Amino acid sequence: MSPLTSYRRLFTLAGPLYVIVAFVGRLPLAMAQMGTLLLVAGTTGSYGTGGAAAGALAVANAVGAPVAGSLADRVGQRPVVLVQSVLGGLGLLVLVTLARAQVDPAFVVVMAAVAGAAMPQIGPLARVRWRPITRKEAHHQPHLMEAAFSYEGAADEASFVLGPALLGLIVVVASPQLAIVVAASILLVFGCAFALHPTARLTHAHRAAAVTGARLVTVTFVVLLVAQLLIGVVFGSIQTGTTVLATDAGQAGIAGLVHASLGVGSVIAGLAVAALPARFGYASRVLVAAVGLALLSLPLLVTDTIPRLFVVVLVLGFVVAPYMISVFMLGERAAPASRVGAAMTLLAGATGIGYAVGSAVAGRLADVHGHTGAFAVTVTAAASAAVLAAAAQPLLRRIGNPDSPGLGARTVARAAT
Repeated sequence: MSPLTSYRRLFTLAGPLYVIVAFVGRLPLAMAQMGTLLLVAGTTGSYGTGGAAAGALAVANAVGAPVAGSLADRVGQRPVVLVQSVLGGLGLLVLVTLARAQVDPAFVVVMAAVAGAAMPQIGPLARVRWRPITRKEAHHQPHLMEAAFSYEGAADEASFVLGPALLGLIVVVASPQLAIVVAASILLVFGCAFALHPTARLTHAHRAAAVTGARLVTVTFVVLLVAQLLIGVVFGSIQTGTTVLATDAGQAGIAGLVHASLGVGSVIAGLAVAALPARFGYASRVLVAAVGLALLSLPLLVTDTIPRLFVVVLVLGFVVAPYMISVFMLGERAAPASRVGAAMTLLAGATGIGYAVGSAVAGRLADVHGHTGAFAVTVTAAASAAVLAAAAQPLLRRIGNPDSPGLGARTVARAAT
């Protein structure tokens, strides 16, 4: 089955409404992180405080997402995502109110954390829905699942193109405050729509038929968590460095547009992952992409103009989606079938924690060394990802063949015999 045929079949099985809702519903998280950075940095005059607020939102979301994912595994996605969407949207609105009132920055940081903890991780939860959606296509399911994860990786990256781009446009035309209000409104509408979509019930029914009691956190899964944490550091530090460079150039509003270029190449590469040959296993894909991250991030250290930064970030994006798609696919295959929701949200949570670390550390260094200090964090994280991927190859290759059933699938198969 060709990649184009696989994508067409996926969208037919899920329906166009689901594809739209699941994509638009993830935009608020992409907007809220950078929006919080711009909002708080603007009201306090400190990149460090802005980075702390954005980091608090990301950390709280990273901690809350696995809890919500585990709860969704037990009671279903519908009630969990519905409550999160309402509370998350309201939390963002309160954050704007506090920031505009210029209350003590500590209260703003705490509110950012509260809003972040409530916001749903729609991308990871959407990944969980694909296996039950495709279960009737037993013969083609392995290829459909690979295409589904390629699409989700591209959709995540596209959301981090459109989210910051939309944010940047609103900031240029109006203000960061209005941008976060828009993000809250999108979450209230599309987050609730994602929760209420009929596919939400499929995951609960699929989980009820799965094996319970299997262990999720293994050495291999911890490696995958660290891999995602490092890519999160890359995201957070690039976002901070881009904001600093753009602000110093007198074009703060363009920071979102420049950062969005990271996702342009990533979207293209992500959609192309489904066309990779089966012999090029997921473990090898992680290694190649991680080495690409390390090499392609180096020019950031000598980048000092917005046009040059745009090109460097655009090219770097071509290895981001292949890296993340492969890590998430390995995570789905390594997880017990009854814990996939927890697994996907844990991986997303690790990314959020990495974003927080990258944003906070880069913000502190930027206060002293400017954008170069922030980008030094990016390069360090990318190099660490390459070292980790190389060292973990024996572990990852045990589950890294695209044509072999994952550990979770084998667990279910053993239970059925």
